[in-house]
Amino acid sequence: MANPDPVLVHDWHPLAKAEDVAGGRQVAARLLGEDLVLWSTGGRFHAWRDLCVHRGAKLSLGKVKDGCLQCPYHGWTYDESGMCVLIPAHPGQKPPPRARITAFQCREAYGWIWACLSETPNELPVFPEWEADDASKFAMGPYEMDASGPRIIENFLDLAHLPVVHEGILGIESRAEIARYSVEKRADGVYATDIVVWQPDPDGSGMPAAAHYTYRVIRPLAAYLSKQAGTSVFTMMILATPIDEARSKAWIVFSMKGAKATSQQLIDWTERVFLQDKPVVQSQRPELLPLDLQAELHLNCDRTSIAYRQWLNELGVGFGTS
Repeated sequence: MANPDPVLVHDWHPLAKAEDVAGGRQVAARLLGEDLVLWSTGGRFHAWRDLCVHRGAKLSLGKVKDGCLQCPYHGWTYDESGMCVLIPAHPGQKPPPRARITAFQCREAYGWIWACLSETPNELPVFPEWEADDASKFAMGPYEMDASGPRIIENFLDLAHLPVVHEGILGIESRAEIARYSVEKRADGVYATDIVVWQPDPDGSGMPAAAHYTYRVIRPLAAYLSKQAGTSVFTMMILATPIDEARSKAWIVFSMKGAKATSQQLIDWTERVFLQDKPVVQSQRPELLPLDLQAELHLNCDRTSIAYRQWLNELGVGFGTS
């Protein structure tokens, strides 16, 4: 892989639903400009460079056969280690040692298949509420977007758009003011607390309430929020998988305690809110998130976004930023 991002290359990124790969299937994916093939055999998942070493055909067009992945062009067959074990045109010839596919780290979590392009991965983003027995929990996505990963995460952190883009759900125009709140930029991320926003429908139940927010940016392309409104506690983690610099997939995992809404209402409510954001975020220019704070105008309500941009700049994130 040419010129990988020095930060994002060490992170885990969700690429596909496990159900789409399970059962001895293969699918194409793309991460940080790198074409990958995800495949499974015997309940084990693999993430490889999507490239046969013989003539460069995409292995994702091939098939899983007898626990191996077979190229669609000349039938070169690779075992789980990535080593070629059969060349059909010369079945009696032992494949050369160089006939090996580049394999990347791969694992399953939250019903998704994740990959890391580095041999020294960071910890996978954790959503603590996933283990809770007393909460409704859902994993949603992917939602493909013509937007950079940092743009998607910054939108998630943005407070002032709630009563505008999500009017009637997460705010109303007549109560759009954002009061001062606390923001802290630490080595491990960005923390925003003491946020209160009045919302007509904060949890999908249609019951208005003052929503109390806490945000945490836990990785450059992973952020978490906790929101309490009335008797309900809503938590969410959003992840942006960087396909290319200005194209991403968004993934959402969330939980709700004390919900008055049904499970389907919660799912529909979450998707409705996300899809309201999509055309706006895709329209933003420049497409890459500017880390130079002089490039755009900022106000007090943007302090979480400012801290996020500063943190990305300090980390040295380049993919999806300018």
